[in-house]
Parts: sequence; C-alpha cells; structure tokens
Amino acid sequence: METKNTSPLSIFLIFLRLGATCFGGPIAHLGYFREEFVRRRQWLDDHAYGDLVSLSQFLPGPASSQVGIGLGLFRGGLTGAIAAWLGFTLPSAIALVLFGLVLAHSGNATGGAWLHGLKVAAVAVVAQALWGMGKNLCPDKERATLAVLAAAAVAAEPSAWTQIMAIAVSALVGWRWLSPAEALPHSPFPVRLSKRAGIIALALFAAILTLLPIYASRSGIYHIQLFDSFFRAGALVFGGGHVVLPVLQAEVVPRGWVSRDAFLAGYGAAQAVPGPLFTFAAYLGAVSTGSANPWLNATIATIAIFLPGFLLMIGALPLWEALRAHPAMQRAMQGVNASVVGLLLAAFYQPVWTSAIHAPGDFTLAVAAFLLLVFWKLPSWLVVMLCAAASSLGLL
Repeated sequence: METKNTSPLSIFLIFLRLGATCFGGPIAHLGYFREEFVRRRQWLDDHAYGDLVSLSQFLPGPASSQVGIGLGLFRGGLTGAIAAWLGFTLPSAIALVLFGLVLAHSGNATGGAWLHGLKVAAVAVVAQALWGMGKNLCPDKERATLAVLAAAAVAAEPSAWTQIMAIAVSALVGWRWLSPAEALPHSPFPVRLSKRAGIIALALFAAILTLLPIYASRSGIYHIQLFDSFFRAGALVFGGGHVVLPVLQAEVVPRGWVSRDAFLAGYGAAQAVPGPLFTFAAYLGAVSTGSANPWLNATIATIAIFLPGFLLMIGALPLWEALRAHPAMQRAMQGVNASVVGLLLAAFYQPVWTSAIHAPGDFTLAVAAFLLLVFWKLPSWLVVMLCAAASSLGLL
C-alpha cells in the first residue's frame, strides 16, 4: 500500500474525471472508487478501503463523497480532501444548475410532458433504492418492523425532527435488542491528522448545527436561512442521497422557495447526471425564489449540504479506529440502517408517488422503468432519458 503524497491538483483531476463518469448512485460510486484506488492505483488495500466505507455508512451525509474526502485526506492532507470533494462534485452540480436555469427560463415546471417523465422516472429510481436497501439492511423481522414503524411515523408527521427521532429511537432499539453485527474488516488507515484536529472539526460541526438556526431565524436574511436549511439537511441524513429527499422537500417546499413540481422535476433530472446525488442541492438553490442570483444560491446550497459530511469525516477519521470495534455501536447502527429504509419508504409514497402517478399510463411507465433498472441492469441516467422521451412522445 502506497503512502506517498499526491498533489491537490492531481487529486482534483482524478476526482473530476470520476465525477463526470460515475453513474449509478452511491453503491456504484464505491465500486468505481475501489477499481480506481485499490486495484489500479493501489493507494490502499481492500481492508483499509473497507474501513473507510464502514465509517462513511456510520456518519450522516453522502457516503461516496465522504469516502472520496477520506481518500483525498489520506493522500494529500486537508487540501487533498477539499480537492477530492470539489472534483467529484463540480460536474453534476454545474449540470443541475444549468438544468434549473433552463427550467426557470421556460417558466413551466408543471406542463411539460418530458418533466412529467422525469417525475415518473424518480418513482422507479427510488423504488430501486428501496428494493436494494430493504434486502440488505432489513433482512429479518426485527429490522423490517423498525423500518415500517419509522415510515409510519414520518408519513404521519413529515418533518426533519420526526426523522431525527425515528433514527434516534431505532439506534436505541438496535443497541438494546438487536444481535451484534459481524466484525468489520480491519486494516490501519494512515491519515496524517491529529485527534485534536478531529475534535476541532467535530466541535465546529456541533456549533454550526446548534447556533446557526437561532441566528438564521432572528436575522431573517435569506442566504443565512438557505445555508442553515441545507446544512441541517446534510447533517441529519443517514443513508445517502435518496434519503435526503424528504428532508429537502420539507425545507424548501413549505417555505415557498421551490414548488413541489419543480422539486420533483429536478430530482428526476438528478438521476440523469453522474456524481453524488447531494448535488441536487445546487439545482434547488438555482430555482429557489428567495434570491435573484441563482449561481450564488446554488453555491451556498451546495457547500452547505456537503459541509457537515466533510467536517464529520475529518473529525471522525482519527477516532474511528477505536469506535468502529465497539459492539454497542455496531448494534446501534443496525437499528439506524433499518430506520433509513423506513425514511425512504415514506418518501416513496409522499411526495414521489403521489406527485407522479396519476393515470394507468404513468403506472405502466414507472413499472417498465423499474424493470429496466432492477432486472435489465440499465444505468439510471439512460432509464431517466427513456422515461422523459416516452412521456414527451405520448407513448403512454
């Protein structure tokens, strides 16, 4: 396993290429990363990579981006971590901002048949994620029950705080009653970062999360409120991009920043671009009605939603070696992962299904898209494009 440094520019260019070519969601991204950094470049071995992936699953935020941040930190220190995040994020963020500007210029987020096709595609993509995560994270009746209870709670009261409570209760149940998880793979991950630096990063995360909402509420400044909303979304979501959907919907739609139809159209478009799904925040910032500067809004929203995961990864890596081996923590994470499936199940019903499926043709198109994704193994970007084309041509 190589341990020499890599320049931030080289790290940026490597991740820029990956950000422009990694389709298929976070699990697929982790496969691309393993091929690039374990097999081809031999930056680290499979055990160390497994440790890094395990940590990303434990923390809130976008798993694949956090793994990239960890790899950048390992090879180039803090500047390497920033370079890795920036390179992996830019392609999809720019593409989604441009899509949002086209949508805003057309002045039509509801009537375009192709946009309706994107909403239907979102049904199939979320169903695919629910299918895969349910099999992996809820393999027994106990965890399946936790998932259903979490879904019921969030469906009854769809707010970010309900989701937090569902995750917290599930962690407690997992810690107290679920069987111990299998031992995680182990290999040292030589990050040149002190525990003190990690503690500072965690303290900064906690300070922003607790104090910024107070300032945002009292100031009434739109850009502060925007940063606060997207920071909390990135800080409170376990399970990656798809699970952030209900959190973001609860933040931007009730406030009137983004219409529900525009929200779902953008979520469908986010499936057709490579890179992390959290760059959906760039689209939401671009179409937000709170300010007339879409690029500034998109930049603030994108930085805000990724910053919690960045700080948590920087903070946790120096402490992870001891934490990951604790049996109680592994049991708690079983419960957390089950609740993640429940949150996704609630999001699948509202707003994804209720806003997209209005007629038998919509249902048929969604089922066909699911078939292509799950059984024919077509890439999600292609299925999204096919749904948009089918809807535009009036085939169903």
